[in-house]
Amino acid sequence: MTRPLILINFKLYKEAAGNKSLALARKLSKVKASKYEIAIAPSLLTAKEIAEKVNIKVFAQHCSDVGLGAHTGRISPIELKKIGVKGVILNHSERKIPLRILQKIVESCKKQKLQTVVCASTLSEVKKVAKLKPAFIAYEPKELIGSDISVTKAKPKIIVKAVDIVKKINKNTRVLCGAGIHTQEDIGQALLLGTTGVLIGHAVPKAKDPKKFLEKLLV
Repeated sequence: MTRPLILINFKLYKEAAGNKSLALARKLSKVKASKYEIAIAPSLLTAKEIAEKVNIKVFAQHCSDVGLGAHTGRISPIELKKIGVKGVILNHSERKIPLRILQKIVESCKKQKLQTVVCASTLSEVKKVAKLKPAFIAYEPKELIGSDISVTKAKPKIIVKAVDIVKKINKNTRVLCGAGIHTQEDIGQALLLGTTGVLIGHAVPKAKDPKKFLEKLLV
């Protein structure tokens, strides 16, 4: 049975930037939670070092629809694969991607055997994204991202609808729950609603003791 994925997005929080990124990754890698698969999405500037030095699954926060060549400032899935990254977050509300380009990126990532976590903020977007057949869809109602109110409490029925939509279109794509996830109850409820994990933002990186905080979440 596949373990639920706990994906922690470091974003560009000061608590997880620069040298603090590696230190945070090391702390989180020591969390013992055999029931879950823990992964992190640090800044790309530190992703390679973390992938090399820390025993934890590393995702990128974004990538582009390009191969190798004259693509100034772009990020190729080919490069991500080479530096040890295992997956990519795509179409986050802070980094939206047009659907036609998103399709190309998902296909390119599949060729590199990178897991794709495609974010969607509405049910209509969930439906469109599911047709791209990513590994995961992270459903995050935009109005609850970064809040202290979990979508599992504010809109539980909408999570069930998102899971049902995805199952009807592509049974191999798994659904993650995002937006306001910050307690053990939130994670438990997300799983009961049919998701196979969660995408967590500020709650872990900004915690006073991130390791202890994550351990409490996953007890």
